[in-house]
Amino acid sequence: MATTGFHARHLAVVGLGLMGGSVALALRGCVDRITGVDSSAPTRDYALRERIVDHATDDLKAGVADADVVVLAAPVRTIIQIVDGRIGAYLRSNTFLIDLGSTKEDICKALGALPIGIQAVGGHPMTGKEVHGIEASDASLYRHRPFVLCPTRRTTPAARLRSLAFVDALEAEPIEMDAHRHDRTVAAISHLPYLLSAALVATVKQEGDRDEAVWELAAGGFRDTSRLAASNLDMMGDILSTNTQAVAALLAHFRAQLALLEAALIDRDAEQLAERLRPVRAARLDWSHKYERNA
Repeated sequence: MATTGFHARHLAVVGLGLMGGSVALALRGCVDRITGVDSSAPTRDYALRERIVDHATDDLKAGVADADVVVLAAPVRTIIQIVDGRIGAYLRSNTFLIDLGSTKEDICKALGALPIGIQAVGGHPMTGKEVHGIEASDASLYRHRPFVLCPTRRTTPAARLRSLAFVDALEAEPIEMDAHRHDRTVAAISHLPYLLSAALVATVKQEGDRDEAVWELAAGGFRDTSRLAASNLDMMGDILSTNTQAVAALLAHFRAQLALLEAALIDRDAEQLAERLRPVRAARLDWSHKYERNA
């Protein structure tokens, strides 16, 4: 465990999927008691049986009422509904509240309307797995991964310091930015790639319906570029519906890039095609050299 000033007397994790379960496991050594809040009885039973949490309930009010740290690890729209509808009345003054939602503008706006005294920060850990659910929980999931922190109207200087200590306890790497910049950034590197992957699989499926050899011959290139198309539909629906403008703008830019490549292909202009692809290759290699992290 990293050296950290983070400690919680009572941590409440709302949503016991992969992300929430992994937070509970990662913070075990920094908290006195962990309560999990989830609507699924089998999920609660598993979390208790495996000692991921000390207590589990489907009652939000009972789960968070005595907590000094609350983590919202539910889907994006569920987080917004929880914050807009109920949770502010259940929390004690000076409670530290952070979410793990994949988009931030709508969530941070909702967090900013919470009662004064609640220390609320928007969060987005840039990590995950292809499998979901409490059974996939992993104490090392956040280790050495970027963890974005977005301020809200309820982010006091004390709340900011608590959020940094929280990220340090997860052994993650904090990156502070405003919610609008975050949503524009993840639209480019996460949400747009999902739609492109989905469009690729839809195109290949059309070919595969005509000739099964398409599927028989598919290998590494198809596997790597189509992986995101298998993402959870409910999760991606939440993400896209709360980041529509940024994703739509980037889709328009992508269509323009694709049109340029298509024109070079139709013209059989190998020199022009290479001219367009050369800086793209260089940019990808440069990113890999400077920033790519081990999964």
